[in-house]
Amino acid sequence: MTWSHRTPGSVSRFVRSPFASDDLRLYFMFLSSVLLCLQVMCRYRNVWNIDLKLRPAFLGGVMQGAGNKPPGVVPTKFLYMTKDLQRLSRYFDVPIQPPSDPFEVMFNKGSLPAMRFLTAVQQKEKGGDKQVEQVSRELWRRIWSEDKDITQPASLSEAAKRAGLSDGEIAELLRLSSSQEVKDKLKNVTQDALNYGAFGFPMLVCHVEGEPEMFFGSDRFELIAHCMGEKWLGPRPDNSAAKL
Repeated sequence: MTWSHRTPGSVSRFVRSPFASDDLRLYFMFLSSVLLCLQVMCRYRNVWNIDLKLRPAFLGGVMQGAGNKPPGVVPTKFLYMTKDLQRLSRYFDVPIQPPSDPFEVMFNKGSLPAMRFLTAVQQKEKGGDKQVEQVSRELWRRIWSEDKDITQPASLSEAAKRAGLSDGEIAELLRLSSSQEVKDKLKNVTQDALNYGAFGFPMLVCHVEGEPEMFFGSDRFELIAHCMGEKWLGPRPDNSAAKL
């Protein structure tokens, strides 16, 4: 498939607005920065009263469509990102242990099988993204805490089982993840991200006064809050609220 990047016709202004939608979409794959973004947005789900919608997408398609290159392929950037990841881990209070061979995990193995599996989970789930979130957390745990694989069927099955899915459900999801229906859905979500202006993940999209606002990275929470007319209370809003 050829991925296309649509340049938005106009850039809307970031204004504090009471008309922000409670629909907040997180487009993601299994980078460490995405884990930080997911954790923080889950902490703010009730604080901001948002409907957090998870959107598994294919990073390779976004990078190709946007004409982007992974920052990790530049040695100095990779060294900086490795150090910065530990600082972010402490600041956001999200334990992260990088895999022993990040290049093998991120560039050679990739995450396409995992994203198709998650798309299958989402396809079967009704009434929200609870199972998608639970399976995602287990897959992230395998990479960023246990240095384990997420590409083989046995690896996907183990993560899904730890997330509470039954053997029968897992078998059906593995079958569904190789179907054309799921492959097409993942492609469509990835193209949807490109249409919003994506060039990497994590990417959050909220709507203010009917217009989409796209934010990239795990360091835009204060700006997202301002755009939605909410307050940023730090990485742990539960602790901040207790001090008020």
